[in-house]
Amino acid sequence: YFLDKSDKYDSRDVERLQQDDKLVENYLIWRHDVVDDTLKMIDESFQWRKEYTVNDLSESVLPKWLFESGALFLHGYDKEGYKLFWFKVKHHTRDPKQQLEKKKLVAFWLEHYAKRDHGKPLTVVFDMAETGISHIDLDFVRFIVNCFTDYYPNFLTKIVIFEMPWIMNAAFKIVKGWLGPDAISMLKFTNKSDVQEYISGEYLPPHMGGTDSFKYSYPPLVDDDFQTPLCENGPITSEDEHESKEEIDADTKEAGELNEAQNFNQKKMNSIEQISKSEETDKTEVKPKNAKKALTTFKGPLLHISPAEELYFGSKETGEKKCLIVLTNVTKNVVAFKVRTTAPEKYRVKPSNSSCEPGTSLDIIVSLHGGFAASLQDRFLIMAAEMDQSSGAGVPELTQFWKEVPRTKVMEHRLRCHVIESSKPSSLTLKDNAFNIPAKTNEDLHMQLTHLLQINKRLEEQMNRCLWFQQLSVVLSLLSVTVAAFCFYLAYAQRS
Repeated sequence: YFLDKSDKYDSRDVERLQQDDKLVENYLIWRHDVVDDTLKMIDESFQWRKEYTVNDLSESVLPKWLFESGALFLHGYDKEGYKLFWFKVKHHTRDPKQQLEKKKLVAFWLEHYAKRDHGKPLTVVFDMAETGISHIDLDFVRFIVNCFTDYYPNFLTKIVIFEMPWIMNAAFKIVKGWLGPDAISMLKFTNKSDVQEYISGEYLPPHMGGTDSFKYSYPPLVDDDFQTPLCENGPITSEDEHESKEEIDADTKEAGELNEAQNFNQKKMNSIEQISKSEETDKTEVKPKNAKKALTTFKGPLLHISPAEELYFGSKETGEKKCLIVLTNVTKNVVAFKVRTTAPEKYRVKPSNSSCEPGTSLDIIVSLHGGFAASLQDRFLIMAAEMDQSSGAGVPELTQFWKEVPRTKVMEHRLRCHVIESSKPSSLTLKDNAFNIPAKTNEDLHMQLTHLLQINKRLEEQMNRCLWFQQLSVVLSLLSVTVAAFCFYLAYAQRS
């Protein structure tokens, strides 16, 4: 394919394919490990990416009115922790002159998310409330479907269709024909009474029976619902005012007693002038001896972050309320960082807005407030940027720095939450684990299940072929016996 069509591909896509094993694996999974079909899909998707200049799509090259319409955006998570890609059908109208730009907007959002979250799967929501015949645009719907079935491999978990009008039943029968048998099973037709089987009320707007007060607006671009920054002692809400005074006093007292023993630990963070003594106490009290030996590490240009993808919390039964993030500065300059979350009312982060000296590591403790439990929908965002040595690293300097730093110079990395249901502690929580066995994510289980289904399908096909050959053999045997009997009969008749 490369030799025949190299001019039809973007060289950046080819380079990524040669370096990214995960991308190749996703193509293979989506095409059931059939190599010829996988190659065909890569060929078609690469040609499509170059045609739509996907690698160069940005806010600046698309009309502003496209973003302002609110027809397409990313917001919230389903019950399995997958990001929701919303298509508000009532905001879409058919217009052949605008069709190409609208299709590029779909490609922009998908590429924006794929690059930001390393290709984690999406759940598509077609919100068809208040729609009519004027909103039906099968060409546009087919384009969205093709993006998931032909261009972005293993990128779709399900399609939730909310309150589809009866007049569109015939249209969606056509859509089913485009999806194919694998994708058809992902269609979920819902209404107000059952949509919460797939999406919890906190991420559903009121007209869908939820409590989400989110209102789309542009600018700025919807930024994954992260709130910033987290207060080091938790969210700035009335809940904090009721926090036990005895607990705060105890933290301060213990910090004073352990101050001398922690001089070595404080040396690596001597630039963080505003970290409270209670933070050091918390770290010393709950961090085990081998806490830094996280299972995976994200290697960014400014910081290495452990764990790489997931924070492991216990369920209400297991009771684990804290976990550790380790940041390592791999630059020659001071790196400022801050931590954001989609659920600021739940978590307390120490430190949440600080800096890290060149070549040193820093521990961030993430803990749940009492009465709250971690959820698969919760996300954390770590933002980092290099600072000038002369700029200082106090709270006023950091506040001013984040106001002035260009977005293009900010490194971002996202972490999901994983809830451990069993009583066995995970090595990524702040508990010792003798075995260091990582818990499997929903995505891992989904991939394993997909693989098993593929094997089962192949075995069924082989069995069907064997049965067919067996039946054919029986028919041929019966035919042979019949012919032989007939020949004997003819011979006997001639003798007679």
